[in-house]
Amino acid sequence: VIPRAVDDYLNFLDAYPRQDWKNRLGNPVWHIHAGDPPQAETLAHEGDAKGVSVSFSMLLNLAAVANAEDPAVLWGFLRRYARSATPENHPRLDKLVGYAVAYFRDFVKPAKTYRAADVVEREVLQKIDETLRGMDAASAEEIQSALYDVGRAAPRYQDFAAKGATPERPGVSNDFFNMLYEVLLGEKKGPRFGSFIALYGVAETRKLIEDALNGAFVARETA
Repeated sequence: VIPRAVDDYLNFLDAYPRQDWKNRLGNPVWHIHAGDPPQAETLAHEGDAKGVSVSFSMLLNLAAVANAEDPAVLWGFLRRYARSATPENHPRLDKLVGYAVAYFRDFVKPAKTYRAADVVEREVLQKIDETLRGMDAASAEEIQSALYDVGRAAPRYQDFAAKGATPERPGVSNDFFNMLYEVLLGEKKGPRFGSFIALYGVAETRKLIEDALNGAFVARETA
């Protein structure tokens, strides 16, 4: 409940500048901040002028894969993605980092449960690993698009009822991303996976896939 509520707030805050006044008055952040909501904090990757907002669920997943109980560990990932970002020029994000570490320690870490990939899932994960090779400089959107292409090619994850889907280009079902969360992160749900990879690192994600395929996470739980 807490992560979703925080991310809902961040989404409303991010949307506020793009809204007309009618929708702004219906936006909760207008009321929370007495008509003067702060500007959303974003991280700008090199060559990306727009920047991305970092969700609380994203921070939780970064904490989970790094087993981090120190905010400095998460800031290491964030600064690698956006070199100019610091706790000083992103104070609200810095607070979220601290909250994420505490929430991970108290609620997420004790409940993490990994599962082994089945035959189809192993093939898909191997394909993702191959696709990520050479994408170290790719943007979050480019990585997300590449993930969709992998999922789209697997019959299990094809969604012909998705908006804009065609027989030649089906959509990708949520089961595809749920599989990634369960096998790689030990979670039922997670953030936009392309953004996660961009922050966590392509090489690190490929190592995550390797460990999952080798059964390292499941073995660790049963040890």
